[in-house]
Parts: sequence; C-alpha cells; structure tokens
Amino acid sequence: MRVLIAPDKFAGTLSAVEAAEAIAEGWRRHAPADVLELVPMADGGPGFVDVLHASLGGDLLAVTVRGPYGDPVPGSVLVHDGTAYVESAQACGLHLTPKEDRRPERAGTYGVGELVAAACDAGASRVVVGLGGSGTNDGGAGLLAALGAGATPDGSLTGGAAALGDLEAVDLAAARERVAGVRLVAASDVDNPLLGLRGATNVFGPQKGVPEDRLQAVDALLERLAAATDKKVAAAKGAGAAGGLGFGLLLLGATRTPGLDVVAAAVGLADRARRADLVVTGEGAFDFSSRGGKVPYGVAAIAAEALQPCIALAGQVLVGSREMRALGVESAYSMVDLVGEDASFADPAGSLAALAERTARTWSR
Repeated sequence: MRVLIAPDKFAGTLSAVEAAEAIAEGWRRHAPADVLELVPMADGGPGFVDVLHASLGGDLLAVTVRGPYGDPVPGSVLVHDGTAYVESAQACGLHLTPKEDRRPERAGTYGVGELVAAACDAGASRVVVGLGGSGTNDGGAGLLAALGAGATPDGSLTGGAAALGDLEAVDLAAARERVAGVRLVAASDVDNPLLGLRGATNVFGPQKGVPEDRLQAVDALLERLAAATDKKVAAAKGAGAAGGLGFGLLLLGATRTPGLDVVAAAVGLADRARRADLVVTGEGAFDFSSRGGKVPYGVAAIAAEALQPCIALAGQVLVGSREMRALGVESAYSMVDLVGEDASFADPAGSLAALAERTARTWSR
C-alpha cells in the first residue's frame, strides 16, 4: 500500500517536517511493508521555506535582517530553478517576541523587505513571499522602505503602524525599480482587505496584542498609508494578509495566490496523490476554520480530485463527522483523545507516532 503523508506544522510543538516523520515512524510500526512518501506542507506561514527545501532541495542563502523591533534576526532565502522563496515570519513573526514584550503598533516589516532584496540580488526571476504568522500590523510600510520607498516625513515608514500617524506622502518609484523584472508572488491563506471590519487590524490585530479599544485608531493609521498610495489596492483580496504585508507587495505589482497552492504545485502534490492509495494530512487543531485555506482542507481537496481517501491526524479534533466530511476528510484522529492533553504536549512526536500506529491498524491493507 502506498501512503502519502502531507501534514502541516503542529503549531508550537512540531514543524511540518517533524510531524511527517513522526507519522511515518508510527505507521511503520504496524505496517512496515507500506510504501510511505513524506511531503510536509505549509500555507505560507512559519515553516514555508523549510517545507519547500525539504521537498525541492535548492540553495539556502543565509541572511541577517531586522526583526520586528529592529534587532537582528537570522533569515534564509531558498533559491530553486530560478525562483526564490521567502518566509516573512522569519523577519516579523509573532514567535520572535515574548508575549509580554509585544508592541504591535511599533513592530515593523523592514526585515521582510531585506529578505526580498536578497532574493532579487540572488538573480531570481520570480520571488514568492510566504505570508502568515506575523506579529506586525504596519501595512507593509517597512517592507516598502527597505526596498527604497521614500516618505514624507522621513522615517514614517519604518516605525510600525504608530509612525504612520505623521505620514503625508509616499514615493514608490525606487521600490518599484528595485523589483523591476522580477515576478512577485504574495503567498497567503487569507483574502482579507487591508481596511475595515474584515481588514488586517480588526480581524488579526487582537491576536497580535492590539487592544480592543485601539483597533479603530490603528485601522485609521493604515488608512493614511492607503490614502498616500492606492486605496483601490487596499481593497484587493489578500491586501490584509500578514498585517498588511499583502498590501505592500501588491503595491509593487505582486500577484496573490493561496500559500498552500504554491507549495502543492512546487512539490507536485497532485501527481503524488494520484499514485497513492491513501493520503494522510494533519495539523495541531483540526476544526471548521480549516476550510479557510489551511493545509488539511487543501490536501483533502487534492486527494478528492485524485479519487483517493484522505484522513487527518491532529492534536485535537474539534469537528463532528458531518463537518469533517464537508472538509473532504474521511476520518480524523486526535492525539489528546488517545494519550491525553498533558502527554501530547510533553512528547508531541511520540504521541503523534502512537496515534499514527493506531490509525494504521484501521487503514493499512
């Protein structure tokens, strides 16, 4: 039996690569003769570059860039067959700052622009920027500044959303020239606009630490950036991704595509699914929000097109069988139900392997 193992990360515990390896380890305990193909997945957020490198190979270029508050952080650019892949979370991710130290109105995306610049300098004709997991909400202002955009007054693009309160004008000419001849792709699993009730601030600001009583004010700061650049682009799908990084990239001519689609195409997931007898996916919490561009839903859709069954292994399963099937998943299995919540967090890899072993008893022929 051929089994395709294509999970997302288990946020806070296992990377997608580690999750795939744990599932394979457990599966082999029960079904050592099964042929397992490991294809860890990502949707554009943390792990985007690692997942692509694990499947594609290519050259990893190490760079040091500004973190969300200006401190240097390590980053990497993956170059493969003329395309460079950049993970914005490496430069502005929420995970880079302890919860008690987060100041989302001061956090900026300058380092993401530095990653894009490094990708251009590497000679790539196409640069794909994975968006997700950001701790910033500056509308991509920092990214634009790092690529050469000017502003009046000076510095109003590099101080996070708070600095936009003084913004009078933006000149994008130098930034657009910096990426001229390069096809930019914004890889995101969300299609929110920049502003308004469905925008970057109101939907995602609270999880980054923006207080409820500051949401309207911060949204107004991003509106100043939109007014100084292009309000029509601010309303485009994906402009609100990663605290408005999508907006910054769209201003520079980027096209937007779901991050999962980028990864699936790069690793040839559809062809691999057609060769499999069973597709196994997974994530930390499998719930109905998985429909919103998350890995299990996307993998299940590809499995369905290949006429192959898809099952999910998760830390927790928070949907019933009817919702599960609406997501295209035949069955979903929970680590917490098998070993308990404490054990799942104490030994996530071992718990996931145990769950995979148990699941193989049902599904392996």
